[in-house]
Amino acid sequence: MSKVVLNVNGREHSLDVDEKTPLVYVLRNDLGLKGSKIGCGLEQCGACMVIIDGKAEYSCNTPVAAVAGRAITTIEGIGTASSLHPLQQAFVTERAAQCGYCIPGIIVAAKALLDANPDPSEQEIRLALADNLCRCGTHARIIKAVMRAAKDIRA
Repeated sequence: MSKVVLNVNGREHSLDVDEKTPLVYVLRNDLGLKGSKIGCGLEQCGACMVIIDGKAEYSCNTPVAAVAGRAITTIEGIGTASSLHPLQQAFVTERAAQCGYCIPGIIVAAKALLDANPDPSEQEIRLALADNLCRCGTHARIIKAVMRAAKDIRA
């Protein structure tokens, strides 16, 4: 165990953890942030996505020591139930979720995209979300929701 300092959703956390522990486990078990899901554990499904220094990254195999001191944003840092981020509102409006398991990772990846490119093409959205799998088949609605959010954010 060693002291690791994480900056998650704008708050600093000093934790005694094994430096090799995957970030997703620290987020879920030590910080109580359950939005990042454990899916495949192999960096293939995107359910564990978080934003690290502005870029969507897998957290399932990222050792916590590798992100010490870096800016980490989880789905919990994007909006709240009482104050949805425009991206979250667009997902609600477009009914872009069914089971919801993959949606936090998809919204995180979409947020990283929109922060870097507020006016993405459909192809750019598809490319940015290519690492996120949705078994429910709502891909068309997900793309539509991200396009709506981009428009709403620019307005």
